Amino acid sequence: MRVLFAYPKFPDTYWSFHHALYFEGKKAAFPPLGLMTISSMLPTDWERRLVDTNVTELTDADIEWAEMVFSSAMIVQKDSLEDIVNRARKFGKRTVVGGPYVSTSAEKLPDADHIFVGEAEDTFPEFLRELELGIPAKVYRAETRPSLAETPPPDYSLIDLSNYSSMNLQYSRGCPFNCEFCDIIEIYGRVPRTKSPEQMLNELDHLKEAGWRGPVFIVDDNFIGNKKNVRFLMPKLIEWNETNAYPFSYFTEASLNLAEDEVLLDQMRTAGFSRVFVGIETPVEESLKEAQKTQNTKRSLIDSIRKIQGYGLEVMAGFIVGFDNDPDDIFDRQIDFIRNSAIPLAMVGLLSALPDTQLWRRLEKEGRLVGYHSGNNSDCSINFEPKMPRERLVEGFKTVLSNIYSPKEYYARALACLSYFGQERRDPRRTTLRSDLKALWRIITKLGIRDRERLMFWKYIYKLLTTNRRQIKHGLTLAAMGYHFRVITERACGAGLR
Repeated sequence: MRVLFAYPKFPDTYWSFHHALYFEGKKAAFPPLGLMTISSMLPTDWERRLVDTNVTELTDADIEWAEMVFSSAMIVQKDSLEDIVNRARKFGKRTVVGGPYVSTSAEKLPDADHIFVGEAEDTFPEFLRELELGIPAKVYRAETRPSLAETPPPDYSLIDLSNYSSMNLQYSRGCPFNCEFCDIIEIYGRVPRTKSPEQMLNELDHLKEAGWRGPVFIVDDNFIGNKKNVRFLMPKLIEWNETNAYPFSYFTEASLNLAEDEVLLDQMRTAGFSRVFVGIETPVEESLKEAQKTQNTKRSLIDSIRKIQGYGLEVMAGFIVGFDNDPDDIFDRQIDFIRNSAIPLAMVGLLSALPDTQLWRRLEKEGRLVGYHSGNNSDCSINFEPKMPRERLVEGFKTVLSNIYSPKEYYARALACLSYFGQERRDPRRTTLRSDLKALWRIITKLGIRDRERLMFWKYIYKLLTTNRRQIKHGLTLAAMGYHFRVITERACGAGLR
């Protein structure tokens, strides 16, 4: 059997990091982890290829080669997924789809031959058995939350590692919290399941053997959701890193209560974690309670961020406007909070009702739903009737973006962030001198010569060299990422930023 894995294209959004990848000379941020994992579950004698449309075009010859075409998508990739399925069916190929979009939006899916709803560890072997018997079903729906004990390492033979900025691994699924807008707890549940430490170290072995050196994104939506198991993992991860001469650096996502665990913070720093994404959402307590994100009301948000930064971890954070309880001055409050927290990479979005979430069900009951959301965090779309006038909400959202990603504000936050790193950061990233010089040349020519904000860039570099020389590499990375955010923001707001 010949299987083609076709990964849909991401549109150009904050999360694509497209304009920052240019400086590294990379084509995509991460490879398609789900499809690579499914590949490892196929019979060993099956032929397989992968086309990541974020890296290269999907050709008719690719499709003609295959007997089956597999694809997986997030909501923001849905248009590209539909195109892949339609093209495959045009050539008479059997199509198989799964992933987060499929698992929460089954009634709007393209007409694939086989659909996997939910996690596939139990249902995919069933599909393979029934396929061999000639009786495969149309829909395979996971009825339970499978153990991750049998999840195999990703198949790295499918990809050219040099195309990607980072590799990605998964340690856990699920989150113990109950945020109303979140679809993660609907897909993976509220009882976090983890792989064993031995599994994780085995996956790291595979990745190292594949030749990767550099950043690894642990894609868990809440890495510390199961703190008990994380505490077992971390000492073994530290030992593995030391034994293997620190081939990787790590970044992940976690809830803000990470700040309460100084032992874990110290272990993460020692293991080589460099960044953590946290969901702040809003500084307004009434809106946090509305969203059922009460875990963020139990602690000082700024103090928690500062504690994490003090362990050398850069905080990247998500923010939301559009809650029913947002006050009239919510936009100023968000701007002030982001400035004071010194979070360079602040993902601000309009509240969206994702399918099958508690928010979706509540708004549907209230008669306020207006179709499906695009999944794009920068297109200013709203799929429900907000309490605040829609026009004012969108304009206020644009005001926040225009402020926080203006070069002056962004560079000031980047410098402040670097100054709060109270402990020495470990940066195990392995790059060649040649690649570093190429990246530096691209940054200088793009931001220091061609960019209309080049004067602001050089002021930033001067302050970086005079106040935080040891963090120059990280500071240049932040400059590159800030450029990406500025480009996307100017497109969303329809005007240049100053």
